Amino acid sequence: MTFAEQLEARVRAVDSLVCVGLDPHPQDLSAPTGEAALAFARRIVSLTAPYAAAFKPNAAFFEALGEPGWRALRTLIAEIPDDIPVLLDAKRGDISSTAAAYARAAFKELGADALTVNPYLGADAVQPFLRDPARGVFLLCKTSNPGSADLQDLPVLDGGRPRPLYERVAELAQGWNTRDNVGLVVGATHPHVLAQVRAIAPDLWILAPGVGAQGGDAEATVRAGLRADGLGLLVNSSRGIARAADPAAAARALRDQLNAARAQGPRPAPSARVSLARALVHTGCVRFGSFTLKSGLTSPIYIDLRRLAGDPALLARVAASMLPLLRGLSFDRLAALPYAAMPIGTAVSMLGGWPFVYPRKEVKEYGTKVPVEGPYAEGETVVLLDDLATTGGSKVEAAERLAAAGLRSQDVVVLIDRQSGAREDLAARGLTLHAVFTMAELLEIWTFHGDIEPEQAARVRAFLGQR
Repeated sequence: MTFAEQLEARVRAVDSLVCVGLDPHPQDLSAPTGEAALAFARRIVSLTAPYAAAFKPNAAFFEALGEPGWRALRTLIAEIPDDIPVLLDAKRGDISSTAAAYARAAFKELGADALTVNPYLGADAVQPFLRDPARGVFLLCKTSNPGSADLQDLPVLDGGRPRPLYERVAELAQGWNTRDNVGLVVGATHPHVLAQVRAIAPDLWILAPGVGAQGGDAEATVRAGLRADGLGLLVNSSRGIARAADPAAAARALRDQLNAARAQGPRPAPSARVSLARALVHTGCVRFGSFTLKSGLTSPIYIDLRRLAGDPALLARVAASMLPLLRGLSFDRLAALPYAAMPIGTAVSMLGGWPFVYPRKEVKEYGTKVPVEGPYAEGETVVLLDDLATTGGSKVEAAERLAAAGLRSQDVVVLIDRQSGAREDLAARGLTLHAVFTMAELLEIWTFHGDIEPEQAARVRAFLGQR
């Protein structure tokens, strides 16, 4: 039986995703001794075993007690019923020869069923932990501590596209799971990351610490991290259960809470479209706060797609998102509106192979003095291309300038429709608006994935007059 099979059997047997952490903090012990640590852990195990999918003793608290603590840890693991997997939280990681010794200590000497491992030394340092398919390894991917962003969120280039380092770890882990014994550690404090990791590693078990004392939301964790088959997730709680007046009741309540969320099914894996929507917030192209607009109004949202010019990878993704809309239209060339749409028009032109022109805002009084830059023939049809649509006024003005040069316009393609009347204004002038996103769709995506708070979305809707 592989480790994953053993874990699945236990989860199904008790219908629980709860992993009970066994962390004998000094303040929780009657004395700073191995015997006291063992007594503490024994009590938690006896009370919560009916609801535990797994137990996770934290090696550090036992090791801090010296040799008696080590003996207590070995005794504890031996006493936990064989059908309940024991995940030793030790976060080991070193060169391959040392990793082999760590694996031997955890699996042979202590008898743990699985071990948390630091993967940042690479494949050769991880492989010694993976040799026995009956022993599991949970690789640190995106941890729940605040400082995790210092390294785990660093962007790395992957085929020219920047992505967080933790995504690369998840991808490697999925590939290393040849013996059905690799999992990942992803903090419950980052549900949006959980959803991303689940999309990258759809088969792996994920250990999600951080629910309870660290502030992780149990329901959001389940919806984001659950596998398509309703399994694949262990939600750890340590202090939240151990320090409860009734640990058994606390474990049962967490099990029931997780199962209620589990019954609703997993959150759909992020599509390229959802990922793009979220990237607009993460890169500052969309910001929330208090902004004075040209009109003098104070807006709770500010969209600045000019920033795309400084992010070639994101610009390419924006251009790619427009291609399906454009391929459904009939036209001879693109007409990008200055100035925000100029980089977008260039990127779309290169990806789709369509030539583009642009109507000048101010006609030069020297040189060619043309109102429309770029080659074209009178009578051709152009698609107006812009970053976003608010009222439609700038599009109408551009269409009029193009018409004066002999070019016909009937369609407008933008990334974002702010839903502030542009669609209706353009339709009244014979122009059809096509948008990759509406503001309503974006607000739903951002709220659902935790990028903004529901209150922020409500303020934007109120500002835009949406209900």
